[in-house]
Amino acid sequence: MKKFKPRPGFTVLAYKLALDPNATAGHHLHSHAGAARAAYNWAVTYITAAWWQRKAEQSYNIPEDELTPWRSWSLPSLRKAFNEDKRTNPRFAHWWEENSKEAYNTGLAGASAAFDNYAKSKSGKRKGPRMGIPRFKSKRKASLTCRFTTGTIRIEPDGRHITLPRIGTIRLHEHRADLRALADTGNMRILSATVRLDQGRWFVSLQVEEKHQPAKVARPDASVGIDLGIKTLAVLADSDGVLATEPNPRHLDRAQKQLRRASRVVSRRQGPDRRTGRQASKRWEKANRARNKVHHRVANLREDTLHKMTTRLARAYGTIVIEDLNVAGMGRNRRLSRRVADAAFGEIRRQLTYKTRRHGTRLVVADRWFPSSKTCSRCGAVKAKLPLSMRVFECDNCGLVIDRDANAGHNLVAHAARTTGTGVAGDLDPAKVESKPRGADRKTRSTRPRRKAGTGRAGGTIPSPRAGKETGDRQQVTRAQLTLW
Repeated sequence: MKKFKPRPGFTVLAYKLALDPNATAGHHLHSHAGAARAAYNWAVTYITAAWWQRKAEQSYNIPEDELTPWRSWSLPSLRKAFNEDKRTNPRFAHWWEENSKEAYNTGLAGASAAFDNYAKSKSGKRKGPRMGIPRFKSKRKASLTCRFTTGTIRIEPDGRHITLPRIGTIRLHEHRADLRALADTGNMRILSATVRLDQGRWFVSLQVEEKHQPAKVARPDASVGIDLGIKTLAVLADSDGVLATEPNPRHLDRAQKQLRRASRVVSRRQGPDRRTGRQASKRWEKANRARNKVHHRVANLREDTLHKMTTRLARAYGTIVIEDLNVAGMGRNRRLSRRVADAAFGEIRRQLTYKTRRHGTRLVVADRWFPSSKTCSRCGAVKAKLPLSMRVFECDNCGLVIDRDANAGHNLVAHAARTTGTGVAGDLDPAKVESKPRGADRKTRSTRPRRKAGTGRAGGTIPSPRAGKETGDRQQVTRAQLTLW
């Protein structure tokens, strides 16, 4: 299948709109989402049944050529098999005609992608954690979603309603006459629509092909360095030497009192128990929805704050410099994990990546090992160590005394000039250096050094973990090498 490519001068965007469906439209939305879940479970049964049948036949020493043939999990194959089975299968025979074909295609496409990810993960072609065999989607826990790619998908002329296939016209929560105007002028074309139930509310995500209209940047020749933190969300240092700070609202910390109260109510109700098979009570479900509502509000406030900040930066500067932070490693710190997750450093970088591309500006990502905090922004001297507890940077060479985050911001904006030559938007990055295979830079020894046996185990004395900082550093390097090899 060919990958979709937008027309020249167009780009693919997404708009997420809230819906206010009536009782009839809500029933149809639930029916389509349930049909997608049922089709997904059917595909899992259809594929895994052949696997178990082959395993049983192999236990009886049946020859390989006489075993049950494998069943393909490609989307066209699943569509053909489902269309042949839905009219006679008692699970679908009485109600499959009530929903659009896109509902069943959504479930089959999800199952096809799940089996494909499992196969690639097992063979080592897929990065990330190991994927298991696809399992059934529970009616109580599965998210309700359905994707429409064909049929009538349009925003009505009043800008207050949207029409979806087989579901009909649904009222929008917001007035979006601007999207209708773009469609009327030919500057936007709707490619697909995905409806989803999120925290008790229906949303529709429109994937559109929109004509690219670059927005004007207030200061295209200026650059800014962003140092992210917890106490202050961002310290901004621009090329003119102006410092600004973005306060950290800490939405999750502010909601801790409400969360403790809501969690206390949930703990006093009869919840589900997987060991005994006990179902949750209605009061537990009601209390759990109240607690989830608090979490959902915190997520919305965080998203609103980050979008406003990143949009303002993308519209103001021609070059933006940020650091490549190890957010996953920072999250393993039990003292700071909650605040690191609340700050959402990775989300800030993700938003700046596509917003700078949309505005025609430039994003420079400093290397993870770039010493932005340890380097003096005046003379360039680099300190050997700078603990996180030291919030004020004091240079031993020139005597500069400056805030730690402000010093890092100045170093980042200077890094943009060193990287691009001028720091102006539009300059090209230097060519990336291709990584060499393992061991290419190592020098082989002509003779192998002898092992001097000492006290302790054979091969030499193993230092104690409490032998000092230098010993601990050597042990960390040794463990890293063992991990690589």
